[in-house]
Amino acid sequence: MKRVFSGIQPTGEPHLGNYLGAFRQWVEGQDQKENFFCIVDLHSLTAPYDPEGLRERTRKLAAVLFAVGISPEKSTLFIQSHVSAHAEACWLLNCITPIGWLQKMTQFKEKFTKQESVGMGLLDYPVLMACDILLYDADEVPVGDDQKQHVELARNIAGRFNHLYGDFFVPPEPVIPKIAARVMGLDDPATKMSKSAASIRGHAIGVLDDPKEIERSFKRAKTDLFNEIRFSDDQERAGVNNLLSIYQAITGKGREEVEADFANARGYGDLKMGVAEIVIEALRPIREESDKYLNDPVALDTMLAKGAEQAREVAMPKLREMQEKMGLLVGM
Repeated sequence: MKRVFSGIQPTGEPHLGNYLGAFRQWVEGQDQKENFFCIVDLHSLTAPYDPEGLRERTRKLAAVLFAVGISPEKSTLFIQSHVSAHAEACWLLNCITPIGWLQKMTQFKEKFTKQESVGMGLLDYPVLMACDILLYDADEVPVGDDQKQHVELARNIAGRFNHLYGDFFVPPEPVIPKIAARVMGLDDPATKMSKSAASIRGHAIGVLDDPKEIERSFKRAKTDLFNEIRFSDDQERAGVNNLLSIYQAITGKGREEVEADFANARGYGDLKMGVAEIVIEALRPIREESDKYLNDPVALDTMLAKGAEQAREVAMPKLREMQEKMGLLVGM
């Protein structure tokens, strides 16, 4: 079986874009491949944050992932900081990664220009991400297209290590879902729905949002003046296209079927409420199941501890081999 590594930061609230673009695909692939799902909390330290808030968001994200269907019997779900090999391997790969590679990363350049000062962690973020992937010899890494460059960097780092120390790392392949890989913000359909912007009213649909709040968010969704419900690549119609794409992703219907479902709609109000209804029903069982995990912290911690132990069984031997290949005295 091919091995897959997937990671998500516990920044902000998990939202509809995370569910449609990642979580659902993770669940569906559990029987076909060997999966490692990681809550990458160390990555969350690269920007200002509230420590207690980080702990709360990490637990909430874990509850959501178990609730959507990640099974401890089929997959390994763990918290990054619970497996020390990630941080240790990062230093080793830092020592072979040219700084010029990191300075060229698109996300670093974008954030660097917007801040007066940035920490070293922001520049080094992609090396830690490469460690996350390479420690597990992952064949595939499901990502949004905005993260593809980071997986390509992991391939380059793997190639450089293999050149210096002999064949060792598996070069991972980025895998981008074909449907709903990018769910856009309801307030700005030109911008990807984001956890960091989820606090902006009307931007995102939280996976754990109350049904009334979901309705309110969809009612505020940006559309256009054409009053025509159909798919379009026209940027002026991005709002309607986003709503139809969300509906399509949840129902699994083809474009013609989706448009037919709204053939008798009286306008964009009907479209918004129609999409809201199917989103509410899709998220209802996830919200209810998440509450069960959050109300039983002992059970949740036990499941996470099991996942961390399974991850260590793979990552620690790989780290020790890295150390040996790089000339370190191992086992003392």
